[in-house]
Amino acid sequence: QQLEMDIKIMLDPENMDNKAALKHPNDETRLPLITKKKTTPMCSQKPGNSHTVPNPWALPAFRSLDSALPLVEGDTPKGPQSLSNHRLILQAAKGTLPAPPVVSKAALLPEFPRQHKKSAGAIYGTHSSGKGNLAPLPSSSSVVSPRKSKPEWMSPAQQLQSEVHIPSHTQDPCLDWDIAVPRGTTDQKAPGFLALQHHHHSSWGSSVGFLEHSERLLEDRTINGQKLPQIPSEFAFHENSPKSAILSVIKKQSAVGKISNLAGQSCRGQGGTAGAAAVVQGRCHGAGEAAAAAGRQQWASGVIGTAWRSRRHLARLRNALREARHRHLENFYSRAKHLAANWNRIRTSRRTIIHIPSLGYSQRIREHIPDLALQQNLQMGRLCDILDANVDVIYICPLALSEELLQYYNKLLGLQAAVRSGNPEDMADLQDRFKILTPEAINSFPEHRMCLATLLKYSPRTMQRIRVLIQSRDAYVVGGFPHQDDLAVADVLQVPVLGSEPALAQLYSSKSGSRRIFASAGVPTPPGEGDIRSTEQLLRALSRLILDNVEVQRWLLKVDGARGGDGTACCDVGAHLECYPWILREWHRHGAEVWRESQARELALVKISQELPGLLAQHVQPVNEKRFPTWEKFLQTFLTQGGAIEAFPLSASVTNLTVDLLIEPTGEVTMVASGDQLHAEGSLRSSGTTIPQRSVDPEVLRVLCWKIGEACKSKGVLGYFSVGFVAFTRPQTGEQQVWATDLDLCYSDQLALTQLLLYMTDGNLECGSSRLQGPPASRESKSQRIQHKGTEPVSRMLCCFLQAAPRSPRCAVASSQLRHSLLAGISYNLLLHSCEAHGVGFDLQEKQGTVFVLYEDQKRHSLGMLTIGEDLQGVLLTFARNLFIIHQEISAPNMQGETNFKMAIQDIEAILGVTAENKLKLEEEQPWEADAVKE
Repeated sequence: QQLEMDIKIMLDPENMDNKAALKHPNDETRLPLITKKKTTPMCSQKPGNSHTVPNPWALPAFRSLDSALPLVEGDTPKGPQSLSNHRLILQAAKGTLPAPPVVSKAALLPEFPRQHKKSAGAIYGTHSSGKGNLAPLPSSSSVVSPRKSKPEWMSPAQQLQSEVHIPSHTQDPCLDWDIAVPRGTTDQKAPGFLALQHHHHSSWGSSVGFLEHSERLLEDRTINGQKLPQIPSEFAFHENSPKSAILSVIKKQSAVGKISNLAGQSCRGQGGTAGAAAVVQGRCHGAGEAAAAAGRQQWASGVIGTAWRSRRHLARLRNALREARHRHLENFYSRAKHLAANWNRIRTSRRTIIHIPSLGYSQRIREHIPDLALQQNLQMGRLCDILDANVDVIYICPLALSEELLQYYNKLLGLQAAVRSGNPEDMADLQDRFKILTPEAINSFPEHRMCLATLLKYSPRTMQRIRVLIQSRDAYVVGGFPHQDDLAVADVLQVPVLGSEPALAQLYSSKSGSRRIFASAGVPTPPGEGDIRSTEQLLRALSRLILDNVEVQRWLLKVDGARGGDGTACCDVGAHLECYPWILREWHRHGAEVWRESQARELALVKISQELPGLLAQHVQPVNEKRFPTWEKFLQTFLTQGGAIEAFPLSASVTNLTVDLLIEPTGEVTMVASGDQLHAEGSLRSSGTTIPQRSVDPEVLRVLCWKIGEACKSKGVLGYFSVGFVAFTRPQTGEQQVWATDLDLCYSDQLALTQLLLYMTDGNLECGSSRLQGPPASRESKSQRIQHKGTEPVSRMLCCFLQAAPRSPRCAVASSQLRHSLLAGISYNLLLHSCEAHGVGFDLQEKQGTVFVLYEDQKRHSLGMLTIGEDLQGVLLTFARNLFIIHQEISAPNMQGETNFKMAIQDIEAILGVTAENKLKLEEEQPWEADAVKE
């Protein structure tokens, strides 16, 4: 009776009457109040779907501890509370449990062989209990359901199972209280179960506990209900009930005994297959973790298996990529040595140059380059290398050009013979000398913003065509900004690259890297500091620079990886630093030498440190405000990529110039182009150039370039690169100062336009003397004749200036960055006819005039323009006039469009104004020299 009362209390702990029976004076046991929880409804699985293979990547619904999970050892608590939890499970078990889904073998980890004897021990698995003993750990099912729609291969265990007959459930429960255990779950609605429960209600608690433990071993078996109540009570709630005790109540004990002794049978029945999966994944620690993990085991095993194979596959891919890049680099240096050894022969013999104008910057930089494909096609002037009769050109184009555009370049390049003779009838067809190829992969990766070299790498048809074109000929690659895939393409084509290693180019083309090159070359640079990567370092460096260079009122912050001035911001300390007037007074009072050691300098450092954070946040002006609308955006990029601080010259006359150099494979350093920059979009962004440069003494420039070239050569730089300088006049001394500011280890837009200039004039550029020599022209230039005709000018002031610079046989104004949104509204053919009607064209006899560089004919919002003449003023005037004419032709008073034409015209007007001022000074100081210039 006491046992029956205890079981009754444990099965219904919420009943206050039952609890009252336990309150004996000497009894210290207190059972917790377990609130009744709603069981999670389970959707029954249709028999027809029992063989559905689940998606291994589909995350299963998480089962809470209240859901109907089969009991496993880790879930079964010890002590008097265990029966209350059993009751919760039994209530939930009244619902129909879904059949365990089948997991595809491909989604699991490697299987253990089911017939091997050692598999049983491997599948059981163990975990440490609180007392240190070991117990088997079953887990969620991963075994194929025995209900098959078609015959399959059967293991010996399955063959024995097929021989065991499962008796019918329709027998009279009064005659045989048999309890069926189909698929490891007791059928609690069967007549035999209900009849046995009613007849043995007093000892039913022990029977229930025994049944639950038996479910782990049994699958599709029948228990003899008459023998069930005879089970010893000490086995009723024991977690590890002896197998003999369980077999004693099962019908056909001999057949079932043989099956149970086979390897792997501990993982059959309720929760058995979950144990197998748990062993593969590792041991569950603690009862709570085991219960939560049971519902996710099957999914996790598939995910882990897939991830395990994916990691191995990814590791193999990474190793293969690393080995491939190492091989490409070794072959790059090997072929570079061969190119150096044979350069003198190759440069004078028949050869093919493969031009790949790729911008191989890092991905984070390419993502912010607007219209990347167009920017990689601004160097169509590379085609003009066919000016050398021994050179054929293969130009890799990042855009698909129309037949109209291809015919334009066929006619333009066919002018070579006509330029030399001055007779338009001598035009020739040179299509066999150059090929424009577009990789077929240009539209395959629209969202990846790949550089041109990468697109070519993934274009096998184009690669095969290049191999055919260079077969049995000397050839080499001239790229753009180097990328790893430039080396890969060259390796496939088995040709050398006239360029630097990509890692080297990325290192020394940065703002901080270029400062290191200039320092090693010993050339003047702006006061500044590089390799800044933290806010503290930025504030500390800028504060020190302001105090060491008090006369500098504007400082530039340059992002290391930026190009074209996009990553530059200016900070005007003279206008916005409140303590700057006091610092300037103290600096003048102490003098430059005493100032460095004075206490006033220390006090100034404290004041600057307090004001600088607020000044930067409020008054820094990024050049590209669309990309960096706030200081926070700019600062984040600046610190992420690293950057440099540089002083801006304190002068009313500042000129930027660019010099292109070539380090040949033999080590010889040559200047190949030079020009003064035009600025149509602010003083910190170059939009064009005047060729050749006129702002610096050619000999001074030659010495600086030679030093920089030797420093680059010592670092391993090879091929084409450009150096940016800034020239200004010091207000204190009136002397010119030249600073080296930028280094780009790649082929520049200016060099491509210079190649076109030499092609159209049949001339020779002497960078050492800054003279463009060409065939003699008529006495009166075409630009001058246009002025005399009185055609509509851009500005009245443009027509009144005389030449102030020394006369040169030829000069040019060129730009690859002209943009106008309304160009898309007119075809190129109509545009060229309109320009011809206004006298905009090229004179073959005079070898001067205007040539357009057309990039693409889909968007048509950008173009390049080259204007050639005899004097700088006339060429600038013609260039500005051309912009004015084009704008008038494509726009209307109420539709001006977005353009940089107007700013380019304003910049030219400023240049002409400075030239006129210099001319007046020259007449006042040296009248005889001014008369010589007029003559």
